[in-house]
Amino acid sequence: MTHKWTRGLSWLALLLALGATIAAFTGMTLARVDRIGKLEGFGYLVQSAPFAAGALVIGLIALILNWRKGWPARRPALLGFLIALGFVGSLAVRVAMGADAPMIHDATTDLADVPQFEAITLPEDNLRGLREPSEWVSLHEIGYPDLRSVVLDRPVAQTIRDAEKLAKERGWTIRTVDPEAGRLEATAYASYIRFEDEVVIRVRPDGADRSLVDMRSTSRVGIGDLGVNADRIRDFLEDLAAVR
Repeated sequence: MTHKWTRGLSWLALLLALGATIAAFTGMTLARVDRIGKLEGFGYLVQSAPFAAGALVIGLIALILNWRKGWPARRPALLGFLIALGFVGSLAVRVAMGADAPMIHDATTDLADVPQFEAITLPEDNLRGLREPSEWVSLHEIGYPDLRSVVLDRPVAQTIRDAEKLAKERGWTIRTVDPEAGRLEATAYASYIRFEDEVVIRVRPDGADRSLVDMRSTSRVGIGDLGVNADRIRDFLEDLAAVR
């Protein structure tokens, strides 16, 4: 191949990588500010991924050709390769992190007595992707055996006040909070797109001024969540237990 081919492939890799990145970022940003739907914005990312993967392969070929031909177009080849690698790599890491998560979007610490929402209305299709509640329970038990109620050595009202403070620090939107009744409901947000996930925290007395804390987190859209809701519960309850 001549230098012309080397330069052509180098610039093609860069243009594909930039185009895929700009398209994905534009769609996700529009979804983030609610100019388009959340899933539509996510669709921009999904549809751009094959172009980024193509840019990664072409960029690698262009780098090899540049090396053989004395680096006539190393800058566009290297930039295209690195941009595509960042795009594809970040997606691959996120998918790998949630690869073991069950195909559900609703997680809780109490499957026997699931915390219910009162101020927040869940979508009618909250069981989307499943045939019946028992299927959700079965997948949940297999995927998240570690999610359990926690007991904290503090009164119910104080536990809810601590939970409210943590929720606000995380940027959640508080929908209702009642320390005496031991209840907090809020909307949390996931990823750059700011997918809306609904959260309820239920606290009951467990004797001697201790609190039995249960939590539920569920996504408003999508079928699987790559373990995001379960991770939110783990992280939140860990931080809540550490409050002094």
